[in-house]
Amino acid sequence: MTDQDNFHHDPVAQRRRFATSPFWRTLPAGMRRRWWVFRPWDLIARHWPVYKKRRGLLVVRMDGIGDMVLFRTCLDHYAEVLDFNASEITVLGCTSWAGIADIVFAGYRVRVIDEHAYARRPLYRFKVSLWLRRLAPAVTVCDSYLRRALMADSLVWIADAPRTLASLPYINEPTRAEFLFYLSQINEIIDTGDYPTHEVVRHYRFLSILAGRRIKPELLHLPWRDNPPPIPGGGPYVVLNPGSNEPGRRWPFGHYLMLAGRLLKAGYRVVFVGKSEEKTRENNFRDFCERHGVIDLIGRTSLPDLLDLMNHAAAVLSNDSGPAHLSIALGAPTVVIVGGGHFGCFVPYPKQITPPQTRFVFHEMDCYHCFWRCHKRASKYDVFPCISAIAEERVWGELQGLLPRVPAEGLASS
Repeated sequence: MTDQDNFHHDPVAQRRRFATSPFWRTLPAGMRRRWWVFRPWDLIARHWPVYKKRRGLLVVRMDGIGDMVLFRTCLDHYAEVLDFNASEITVLGCTSWAGIADIVFAGYRVRVIDEHAYARRPLYRFKVSLWLRRLAPAVTVCDSYLRRALMADSLVWIADAPRTLASLPYINEPTRAEFLFYLSQINEIIDTGDYPTHEVVRHYRFLSILAGRRIKPELLHLPWRDNPPPIPGGGPYVVLNPGSNEPGRRWPFGHYLMLAGRLLKAGYRVVFVGKSEEKTRENNFRDFCERHGVIDLIGRTSLPDLLDLMNHAAAVLSNDSGPAHLSIALGAPTVVIVGGGHFGCFVPYPKQITPPQTRFVFHEMDCYHCFWRCHKRASKYDVFPCISAIAEERVWGELQGLLPRVPAEGLASS
């Protein structure tokens, strides 16, 4: 992983331009069929007349909860670096974190869209694109590295702001033509470093190049309320998040049950969380939930409730997923199970921005950086070998090191 401390600001070396001919941009080769389906609608939206004066900054964030958390602290520098008031900055984000946007982005304007519908449904896409044209930003920014051109870059292109700023994305052969089309029409493309570089480091490099001075990465912090947790009182508790959007990233659920049993013996309650579709099929889970001190909230919490729950937890144990980043940014003691798909890009964090109460547990293998295209599992539903190989004792050791000692009366009541 490249350390931000070794980064030197060099605007000549770090800014790039992509050149294409007008003819190629009219009939670009190598585009996927979906791009051509969207093409007429996007062209109409792109050339929809805008009569009002352009003003404000649009920040395009077409990514999930975890990516949003990694970006949030950096956003507070945008007003100074690009000379806008916070109230003039619009964050265009995703429905996955809409429920917490009013608190997390207090002071900013926020508009969320269904990013999946935008990438699949032409009429929905056209409706969003027309709203975007009417917004008429003076400056548009997109600094995600691992992003999809048909979502993030097309939004920047349709907004057609007088000044557009974007980071150089990760480009492979299937995406090369699409990125070339959009990047060739960007004012400033900023190279934030080679793969793998952590996203937080990339965000601050992007800012540093724009500012002409080094802006040091900071510990993540998520503004949040201080509401009580949505569970009855009864002593300290540990939140367990055994789910993930990708089944392969789910550390075997049996390990979570074993650690939950240890936590109960140590005097802690355990709270299971996650989406309803991630409900475990372990035959003994229902019986386990009958034990005193076990609370099953899988599929039963809203996103704000989940943050309230983690905000007051003695510790959080999570797979590599959005809730793990939320927990870290809230300041909760957190242990994260990490695989090798794109190791170092999102987790683990660089040392200089890893809070003292955060632990990342992983089992390094020679096939790391497979981008989750694992050839060592029988089906897409199997756990990735780099995750299943993580020993229960290692995780328990890290978790124990973060937990405060429970008073004797806590043990007795369990």
